Amino acid sequence: MNELSNHQRAVELLQQLGLKEYEAKCFVALSRIPKGTAKEISETSDVPRTRVYDAVRVLETKGLVEIQHSNPQQFRAVPIDEGAETLRQEYESRTETLVEAVEGIEPAPVGDEQEVSHEVWALMGQAAIANRTQQLIEAAGREIVFVVGREEVLTEELVANLQDAQETGITVVVGTVSDKLRETVQEALPGAEVFVSGLEWLSSTPADVTDETTISRLLLVDRNTILVSSVHEATADTAESEKAVFGRGFDNGLVVIARRLMATGLDTVDDPKLSNGQ
Repeated sequence: MNELSNHQRAVELLQQLGLKEYEAKCFVALSRIPKGTAKEISETSDVPRTRVYDAVRVLETKGLVEIQHSNPQQFRAVPIDEGAETLRQEYESRTETLVEAVEGIEPAPVGDEQEVSHEVWALMGQAAIANRTQQLIEAAGREIVFVVGREEVLTEELVANLQDAQETGITVVVGTVSDKLRETVQEALPGAEVFVSGLEWLSSTPADVTDETTISRLLLVDRNTILVSSVHEATADTAESEKAVFGRGFDNGLVVIARRLMATGLDTVDDPKLSNGQ
């Protein structure tokens, strides 16, 4: 069952990376055998033999398959590490081209709009939320308050971003859900103010509540920009998913409330902004 699951997952991932179904199936089939003819590939992959040749030629042009011009022709997949690197480079190249193309598009004309003092948007996906977190930290000018709701959030990339912010003179305050995690953060960020958050609901769910959603991360930058994300635990029918709301604006009530909530557990003597009533 696990082998079948891995086979299906490999095919699906290859399709997500740009291969068509038959191409993905042929590559996975060739990764299971040292080499093979079109007939053998067809038998291993369940791809019609007449379609194997087209699929393999596409794989060859992508640098994923080697061909031996014998009679009959023999095919073999490049080593998986090499193939993965080739796909990564192609994906990065397409991404860079996409950025250049989109940035080169002339903006559409819009009517006069009055600038609002606040805005709130929703964002989905762990990678997208992690990227937005990085952008907000890099854009900070004075202060970063970050509460870690789940240990998985504290990645090497996040720690590096906070370290870079510290080196530029930005105040970094980090709240954690446990003493153990606080020690980990303090060791990684010796110049930061690190405390155990008083928000117990970050890491626990009341016994009478069946909701499997937990707070993942809370980020407040310069007291005018906030990001709050939550994770819905995986079930038998659904995968784990992270969702976030993102808001900005000096007059945003959400930011004011969040600033005070996020500092729960941090002594006001260590937080001059709170001791001054801000």
